[in-house]
Amino acid sequence: MADITLKWADDALKKFERQIVQLQTQFPKVLPQEINKTGDKAKTVVIRTLTKQTGLDRRVIVAAVGNPSQARPGKLTYDMKTRGGNIRLKYLKPKETEDGVVAKPFGVTTEYPGAFMKGGAFPNRTPVPEWNGHVMRRINSRGTRITFARSGVIIPQEMTAGATAEAFQKVAAPLLQARVEKVIKKLLG
Repeated sequence: MADITLKWADDALKKFERQIVQLQTQFPKVLPQEINKTGDKAKTVVIRTLTKQTGLDRRVIVAAVGNPSQARPGKLTYDMKTRGGNIRLKYLKPKETEDGVVAKPFGVTTEYPGAFMKGGAFPNRTPVPEWNGHVMRRINSRGTRITFARSGVIIPQEMTAGATAEAFQKVAAPLLQARVEKVIKKLLG
């Protein structure tokens, strides 16, 4: 199982260092609220983009991202964490064919020859209740040992790369800076 931790800090906010210290002493709840609003918007964008990037259902991505650790007075961070390993094909809309299984990792239709979801010979295949809809593949040549078929989709890696990372940076950095500037002008003049 892969765990990836990324820390994002906006250098643009360093120019507000003195005002941020003043805000924290006079209005300790304001900055955490703005960080949480920005973080929630960024989380929405990450979920939307990650769904397209991985080919997984939105509900799977929402469960993987979970509830971020929110900012509060004394802790001005919004931590979005995810974990997970190589996703099983069950979660990528699999369909069994005569040659194997077809699924959609990364949103691309891919065939997995030799993989299977049911037991028996074609055309009289029957679902195996113990497999619960999972896609299986054989480990040995005799076919006596089987395991889950995997897709190559690893959510923590996908969350920190490609379109998802770009979307996060496009939303989070400018929005947080704009929100902090607005609060400083409003409360500190």
